[in-house]
Amino acid sequence: MTFRYTLSTLSASVSSGDRWSHSLATRAPARFTQRVAEVLWENSSAAFLDRFAPQQPETFEASEGQAPLTRSLALYLHWSPDGRISSMVRNQVRLWREAGFGCAFITNANPPAADWDAIAADTVLRVRRANVGRDFGAWRDAATIALERFGRPRELLLTNDSVLGPFLPLPPLVDAWRAGGDGFFGLTESLGGGAHLQSYALLGRGEVAVTEMLGHLRALRDSRSKWQLVQRGEIGLSQRMLRAGVPCWALFGQERLAAFADAATRARIAPRYSSAVAFARVPFNPCRHLWRELVEGMGYPYLKTELIRRNPGKLPGVENWRDVVPAAALPMIEEHLAMMGP
Repeated sequence: MTFRYTLSTLSASVSSGDRWSHSLATRAPARFTQRVAEVLWENSSAAFLDRFAPQQPETFEASEGQAPLTRSLALYLHWSPDGRISSMVRNQVRLWREAGFGCAFITNANPPAADWDAIAADTVLRVRRANVGRDFGAWRDAATIALERFGRPRELLLTNDSVLGPFLPLPPLVDAWRAGGDGFFGLTESLGGGAHLQSYALLGRGEVAVTEMLGHLRALRDSRSKWQLVQRGEIGLSQRMLRAGVPCWALFGQERLAAFADAATRARIAPRYSSAVAFARVPFNPCRHLWRELVEGMGYPYLKTELIRRNPGKLPGVENWRDVVPAAALPMIEEHLAMMGP
């Protein structure tokens, strides 16, 4: 099947002030209360530790790779429990290189020497660092090194290994981004916590967008709280772009995606919203709640690793994820999942 990829404008009218009502809309009251308690505990304990025992980001190694340098820089973050770099991760890096990006490979782990040497073929830079600051902390530190060595890029891609795949071609998606001209581009849009582009694949094109992305990375403060880093990093970056007047686009916008959900799916995800029009404004997580609709209906080329490994929302049907993956792509994905552990 051939898919037509269309850019959707980020829903700038959705405010972060609606966070609590949004969260309640997609959760049962008991689960909502539990989640509030989890976030409060995480933030309070992290705030104490961050103040009195702040984490120290440290770069252990920065080595140039063997791939040709381009004016399109990709910062790709890797992590695995034992540091190994799976075939799937190597394939993702290779595909971004083939799409025209000079890839800086950053790991928050300690890869075996053979894996570290192998990844050099598809990268312009390899960075090993302490596992501090998650994605945005790693992108921040690698961007500083890359700018010093290579200068400012025309395009800046932030990406990581948190997705399984791709099991559909990447060039049509990248071409659709680039057809949008200068601006800030992502794959999926989320309204939770305020409208934003989800940060596993973000592209800035043009001087203004790249400048704003680099400024956002430089200003990032590390925290032990994942929730805080999502607010500061992922949601904060999209909100910064909107304030700066940078055009923001998603290839899989929420309103278009919501139209693929039938009445039963809408009722399961957001019981308070029965109509498709109302559902388009509910801040579900598209990569979790509508993962099948994304792949089968819109030509989305990935599955989120966390959804398949943990299914944190206990969503029904996730165990059937192999049904949407081409048979040729399954061995590489299965190998990666086994490497990541239970």
